[in-house]
This record gives sequence, C-alpha cells and structure tokens, in this order.
Amino acid sequence: SVLLGGALGVGYEDWSHWLPCDSAIALQTASVREAVPYTRSIAHPWGWQWQIPLQHRVGNGVVFSSRYTDDETARAALLGNIEGEVLTPHRVIRFKPGQREVVWKRNCVGAGLSSGFLEPLESTSIHLIQRTAIRLLQMFPKDGIRQSDIDEYNAQMRHELEHIRDFIVLHYHLQQRTDSPMWRDMREMPVPASLQHRLDLFRETGRVFRVPNELFTENSWVQVLLGQGLMPEQHHPSADLMGDRELSSFLGGITTRIEKTVVQMPSHQQYVARYAPAAVVKAPVPA
Repeated sequence: SVLLGGALGVGYEDWSHWLPCDSAIALQTASVREAVPYTRSIAHPWGWQWQIPLQHRVGNGVVFSSRYTDDETARAALLGNIEGEVLTPHRVIRFKPGQREVVWKRNCVGAGLSSGFLEPLESTSIHLIQRTAIRLLQMFPKDGIRQSDIDEYNAQMRHELEHIRDFIVLHYHLQQRTDSPMWRDMREMPVPASLQHRLDLFRETGRVFRVPNELFTENSWVQVLLGQGLMPEQHHPSADLMGDRELSSFLGGITTRIEKTVVQMPSHQQYVARYAPAAVVKAPVPA
C-alpha cells in the first residue's frame, strides 16, 4: 500500500509463520466434461492445488511455500495434474499473508490488497472488499473524522480478518499428513491464541460459538474440525434424549428425502445453462 504503508507509515503484520504459502501459479484450461458444483482443493507436499469448473473453462492453480519447494517443481506439478488444453500463459505470483496494523488512518482507508491478504484457500478477498465498503458506509463521517469511529472500524476489521485467518490456519494445523516437512511443521506449530481456544473448547465440550458478523458459521467449523479428525470428549446432554434406533430412523428419513429430491433436479450444467447462461468468450491473455 503506497498510502498506508508508505506515506502514513502503517506497519504490516506478517502471518507467514502460521500461513506458510507465499506463492501461486494460475492458468485456465478448456473444459473436458460437464461442470460440477464444487471446487476441488488437492494437497501437495508443499502446498495445494485448486480446480474450479466454470461454464466454458476450468480455473486451475497451485498455492505453495517457497520455503518448501521451488517454482519449477510447483509448475510441473500443476501442469501434470490438469486436463484439457491450456488457454492462458502462467506466471508466479508472490504474496505475504498478513494485515496492516490499522486499515484506517487519518483520511485514508485501505481496501482489498492494501489492507492485507490471506491466501486463497477460502477465497475471501471479494468478501472482505464488500465488508470494507459496507462498514465504511456505516461509519462514514458527517462533520469531520472522529477517532472513536476510526478505532471502532479498525477493531471490527481486525477481528474479521483474524477470524478468517484462524479458519484457514485450522486446515493446515489439524491435518494428519506426515509425508512432507511442511505438513509436519504445520501440525506441530503453535497457533494463534484465539484458534487454540476454539480447538480446546471443541475438544473438551463439542461446542462451537460464532460471534456476530463472523464469516464462517458454526457448521463450517464443525465440518472441518470433525473432518480433520478432532473428536469431542463430551457432548451436550440433550443429545442423549434420542436413542440410537430413533436417531438412525430420523437420519435415514432425511437421506431418503434428499435422494428423492435429487433425482428430480436438473444437473448443475443444465441449471446454469438455463438460469445463468454465458456467451462463449476467448480467455483473456494477461499482460
């Protein structure tokens, strides 16, 4: 940020000790099959790869740590794990995970990359730009800038970014991989105190709480916590009110209703073609 970091001297908090990935390579390929309604995130020994099916092409990329591999190894892994004709050139993008110490100072408010950056595992950049605009409208000065507004704005933005940071760090820290130095280091590293509290609370009680305006819901946290193998030592007493047979019948009924509904629905490709068709355009070539 030329203004915040340069002219106003606002420092930058480096989070790379929690989020080691600092590089990315992105490219687009031609579609070779019908699009599916989800993004794939594929682990590599030094980072991870994304595959995002769009209407007429597929977005691909790798995110990696320069501490654990080099550009050519990451590029070769990406090119070896894609399908379809490559439509765009590719180049290495560098970034430093972290945030500005404050994002509003005097008459300057940072938005987007000028305020901070988190790696793209949860694709939160556009959300944070939108939240910046909404929050600034809520606190927009009428008769001069007040320090209380600045302090409140900075506190809210900091909490929001740290919440997202913790959720992303969770993916790295709680995994069970032992096949490479990066993943072993991520399992053993100390995590932010705010994340450690969430981990301890869930491990001991099975509880997850969400503060208002946090992006990720309780369900999102539970899916990752359980999916990565963290099982609670206790559960809420109300969970014992339904017996195993009754619970099995209840969940089985839900499964049956879902299956009956799904077979009547169009495929993802058919739905998009009907309600959100896009013209076939040539993929732009980056400058």
